[in-house]
Amino acid sequence: MDEPPTKRRRLSDVDEEHGEKKLGGCVPASLSHPISPPRKRRVRERELIPSPIRLTTIQDLPDESNVGAVSLHDLLGDALILECWDFNYLHDVDFLMSHFDKDTRALVKVHVVHGFWKREDMNKLVLEQQAAQYSNVTLHTAYMPEPFGTHHSKMLVLFRNDDTAQVIIHTANMIAKDWTNMTNGVWQSPPLPRLQTEPSEIDTEVGSGSKFKIDLLNYLRAYNDKRNVCRSLVDELEMYDFSAVRGALVASVPGRHDVHDDPTRTRWGWTGVKHTLRSVPVQEGKSEVVVQISSIATLGGTDTWLQRTLFDSFSPRTNAGSSKRPEFKVIFPTADEIRRSLDGYESGGSIHTKVASAMQAKQLLYLRPILHHWANDCEKGIRMEGEEERDGGRQRAAPHIKTYIRYNKESKTIDWALLTSANMSKQAWGEAKNASRQVRIASWEIGVLVWPELFAEKAKMVGTFMTDVPGKDDLKGDGHDGPLVGLRIPYSLPLQRYEKSERPWVATETYTTPDCKGQFWGGY
Repeated sequence: MDEPPTKRRRLSDVDEEHGEKKLGGCVPASLSHPISPPRKRRVRERELIPSPIRLTTIQDLPDESNVGAVSLHDLLGDALILECWDFNYLHDVDFLMSHFDKDTRALVKVHVVHGFWKREDMNKLVLEQQAAQYSNVTLHTAYMPEPFGTHHSKMLVLFRNDDTAQVIIHTANMIAKDWTNMTNGVWQSPPLPRLQTEPSEIDTEVGSGSKFKIDLLNYLRAYNDKRNVCRSLVDELEMYDFSAVRGALVASVPGRHDVHDDPTRTRWGWTGVKHTLRSVPVQEGKSEVVVQISSIATLGGTDTWLQRTLFDSFSPRTNAGSSKRPEFKVIFPTADEIRRSLDGYESGGSIHTKVASAMQAKQLLYLRPILHHWANDCEKGIRMEGEEERDGGRQRAAPHIKTYIRYNKESKTIDWALLTSANMSKQAWGEAKNASRQVRIASWEIGVLVWPELFAEKAKMVGTFMTDVPGKDDLKGDGHDGPLVGLRIPYSLPLQRYEKSERPWVATETYTTPDCKGQFWGGY
């Protein structure tokens, strides 16, 4: 038997959308809304941006101290690598080659750029002997016009068979010692695709990828002034798109350079960092620049060059933000810190300053008030009270890294940070300008400067410790819930200032107190 047809409901009796029966031709407001609770408004997740600067792994530290750290194999172990350019001061070719993928290392075109030009230089002879064992390794000698300069830049340029390139700026010599128990830092560009079309306009804004490319190519072209060192590298990189790069190149090229205001030209040494920082916004309020290096050269019997040339360059009048000069602090280890490091006195062979001459003794007098420990657990040091304790996880890994960081003391944020090969020296940054408005630079150096606004609008940058990623609640109490960029800090806070009797580590001196391995140091 067929079921009777369903009785059609009258629209006048029932609201079609909600099924409520109308009363007197209208529906009370209280009955016209769903009784389920209203949907919660979705809270936008705070953007947390990992540190653009990473630390290298430390062999003898636990895993929790190596979170986010990068090894040389991480950088070079990709089987897609076709070509590698290695710029550095010290090279161990066997060590370098061992970190390429074992199935493809014999196929990678490897170029080693060094600065050992004297025929009898033992470093040159060893390099030539090692390179001769590999048919795919080519040595290139950088032009060294200054007798006391070094080829100190530390950079890798990689080309892969997926048509991408990558630029890696770091602080480690290409030797095993620097990649095992020494603290070093790494900046990596994103993969750079090949250009599909030529850009109609070139962005020369400081911090843009195209400006980075201009400065990098100008740096590489400087190698070719007297002879062909890396012209093919320049030609290759010109074909890649750098638009994804966020950072400013800060480099040094040896020679005499005019102090000019031409925005199309690349400036070197202290003039380069001064020009760059003029475009970087800094916050109002009390701030400090922490200079953390592994070598302090002879700077002079007075602090004129240090204060008027170098420090002034790191605190220029900016286009936006505070014009007040920050306080400067310098981090450099003492003999006690080297003694207690993972490799003991052996790690001190890469860390240099001198206090022997009368001029150097005067230099120590004006440096001492601003000198601070690498590790903040020294017996004699003076700890800064009232600051939050943060563990960088590298107290026992002696520093070969070089960082220049501007902290805003009031907002507890970071205005900018520079990772570089350049230590505190006239050779690296250049002499003061002379009567002809020229600057004399002795060494090749390279670094990259970053600041929060490069990564997101209204972003803030905070130090991160034992991790690359900032915490989601950082700065919440200060009313900032916008994007947050991390900056991996290698040292621990609060900083610990030298006590009056303390002296920096001096590799040429003799130390008779045994180190953590029971060894002594006889100097050299």
